[in-house]
Amino acid sequence: MRLGILVSQVRLEEKLIFAAADAAGVELIKIFDKELVLDLSSGDFPGVDLVLDRGLVHSRAEYTLRYLQAAGVPTVNSYSATLTCDNKFLTTVALESAGVPTLRTLIAYTPESALRAIEAVGYPAVLKPPVGSWGRLLAKINDREAAEAVLEHKEILGSYHHSIFYIQEYVPKPGGDIRAFVVGDRVIGASFRSSPHWITNVARGASTAPCPLTPAIEEISLQAARAVGGEILGVDLLEAEGGYRVVEINTGAEFRGLVDATGVDVAAAIVAYLQARM
Repeated sequence: MRLGILVSQVRLEEKLIFAAADAAGVELIKIFDKELVLDLSSGDFPGVDLVLDRGLVHSRAEYTLRYLQAAGVPTVNSYSATLTCDNKFLTTVALESAGVPTLRTLIAYTPESALRAIEAVGYPAVLKPPVGSWGRLLAKINDREAAEAVLEHKEILGSYHHSIFYIQEYVPKPGGDIRAFVVGDRVIGASFRSSPHWITNVARGASTAPCPLTPAIEEISLQAARAVGGEILGVDLLEAEGGYRVVEINTGAEFRGLVDATGVDVAAAIVAYLQARM
């Protein structure tokens, strides 16, 4: 059985997956999205039995996964799950529909309605683009003056990323947040992520430490994975009044911080799961 891996560039995580596949004797075929030409008339994609998506460019990954679905090639994650997780609005709707605890979120379409939404959530509030990663273009809005300034800037910028206002309540996280890693029906590990900044992405310099896998963390992480229909996911959690809440869910999630903190061999777990899946 031949495993394909869709990549935009080779990061440490992909190198670890390559090594784990080699150690397991799995034939791994690298598929670089920048080199792909998909013939929509033929609907054919020979040479692979299963494809793992590790693409960084969301649009390329989504188009390719949809093509593979039509070609009858199974993918991890699926097109549907990836489409949902790549869009914070769709993720929140899926979590709310499944009854998974998450943050209060409002959507608005104009600066005027967004200002009302921010004030309904209360200061401080968090303004995010519906599509994006690595903590980019996030803003913590502390008061009305800041809200008016940020909303004016977004209106002038005018791109799609700035035309939909995704507004969340702000929950302090003095101890940082948690990245739990789901593979199939297991949470294989979790790490605390902390930073002096309120954004705690490892890509933005956050440090990591081991996080004990409690039943509560495992339960909400698996609930979140089921809600979006995903198989291999990074689930970001924070602890709030009343328990844990899901902040985001990531397909193709980076895991070097978790590996450094816990020693869990995430790449080997991914390859073993894919072997069983094939």
